[in-house]
Amino acid sequence: MSGKRRQSAGNGRRKRADRYSRNNRFGMFCLLLQTLLSLAFMGVVALLNMLPGRYLLLIGLVLFFLWTITLNTQVSRKMRRTIGKGFSVVIMIFLLTGTYYLAKTNDMISQIASGTFKVDRMVVAVLADDPAEALEDAADYNFGVQFAMGADNMQAAVLDIEEELGTDSIEMTECDSIQDQAEKLHDGEVDAIIYNQAYTQNLEESFENYSENVRIIYSHDIRAELDFGTTTNITKEPFTVYISGIDVYGEIEQSSRSDVNIIAVVNPTTYQILLVTTPRDYYVEIPGISEGMPDKLTHAGIYGIDASMATLGQLYETDINYYVRINFTSMIDIVDALGGVDVYSEYAFTTSKNSGVVMDVSQGYNHFDGEEALAFSRERKNLEDGDNQRGKNQQAVITAMLKKVLSPTMLLQATGIMNEVSEGVETNISQSQINSLIKYQLSKNADWSIQSVAATGTPSREYCYSATDPLYVTIPDYENVNEIIDLVNVVEEGRILPDSEKIN
Repeated sequence: MSGKRRQSAGNGRRKRADRYSRNNRFGMFCLLLQTLLSLAFMGVVALLNMLPGRYLLLIGLVLFFLWTITLNTQVSRKMRRTIGKGFSVVIMIFLLTGTYYLAKTNDMISQIASGTFKVDRMVVAVLADDPAEALEDAADYNFGVQFAMGADNMQAAVLDIEEELGTDSIEMTECDSIQDQAEKLHDGEVDAIIYNQAYTQNLEESFENYSENVRIIYSHDIRAELDFGTTTNITKEPFTVYISGIDVYGEIEQSSRSDVNIIAVVNPTTYQILLVTTPRDYYVEIPGISEGMPDKLTHAGIYGIDASMATLGQLYETDINYYVRINFTSMIDIVDALGGVDVYSEYAFTTSKNSGVVMDVSQGYNHFDGEEALAFSRERKNLEDGDNQRGKNQQAVITAMLKKVLSPTMLLQATGIMNEVSEGVETNISQSQINSLIKYQLSKNADWSIQSVAATGTPSREYCYSATDPLYVTIPDYENVNEIIDLVNVVEEGRILPDSEKIN
């Protein structure tokens, strides 16, 4: 009997030893995996280059502290229990999740910073009741074309249509203008017209319900690289950004008229931002496009974001090398991702249905969600000063957004914000520049100041380069423009603006 007891005791010791060995191996495996994941996490954080050195050091110390806890649970016999391994597993899940979202943030910044090209969408339109459903059905049609504006794009579209139809040439009637094309289509002089879809809003100005009376049967995208000239070190040198808001819900890179035209003159060494709003109907020349003839500022967007930047750069005698383009959908997402914004309104008013949301706006600060901020920005019908006040309201929304974005706590939530806006915001500021700007703000935690000004003018009806009939325009007040030029010079030269409002 004693021999059996000794054998049984020996078997028990061997089982406990085996269990101990298995637990020990699993614990060391957890320790090794946690080590590798900690190094991977630190590597991704370092590669993003968003965080100042002290933040990296703090993260490194926290990870090392957590690693020592896991090590202690595996070395100390008293603490070698399931709780130690569970602790390590929780840390590893956190590291895996953090590494994934950091890598995702990097991808989203890359997507936002892809604005080095523009897209012109050339379309074929027929009357709404035309039997043609596709381009093949219009093979023997007479196409109305015009080469006075955008000749290169028109030629490229014609060649693509001929290739699609398998013919050496299509029957064409040359028109004097885009409006002449639409007239000939309406009168039956041509069966279809080929034009840049960016002109649609221009056609709506000349022909009531134009979009309802035609049907698009074909489209061809023409992608062109943009050259913005030299770049700057945006953490050490003054720079200017064109903020363009387009009144559409479509693809952000497509050429389109711009309803919001704000330039932000930024000096990172004096922590100053000057916001300049220019009315969409400002009557100005479009350099390299309008051949000296004035046009509406908003029409510059038809020819690409670079044309709008050149127009404003010439008006205010400054170089504009960067832009941020945002459509209405993305503005709603940004404001909601920020948790809403507190916007200052100079006047109390009620927004109209045309703005998207009917609401009462109080004089002073109002807390808006995304749709409310958009309605506030779009409203002009119920404002005594119309477009001029709308421009100031747009500045107020931009200012409120900057207050949120430039706070360190919000910058640390960049992943969530970028997740909402990566498909609706476009910029030619490079990924490395965006990362360095975030790092700079986190490092300095500077108290930025902001001043807003708006260009003024007088209403009139004038002939425009992009239209055949006189249109409503705003004739610039060049005395006011010269005052704005002086303020731009103050910021760029590192002097201090008067009456600036602190952001932080």
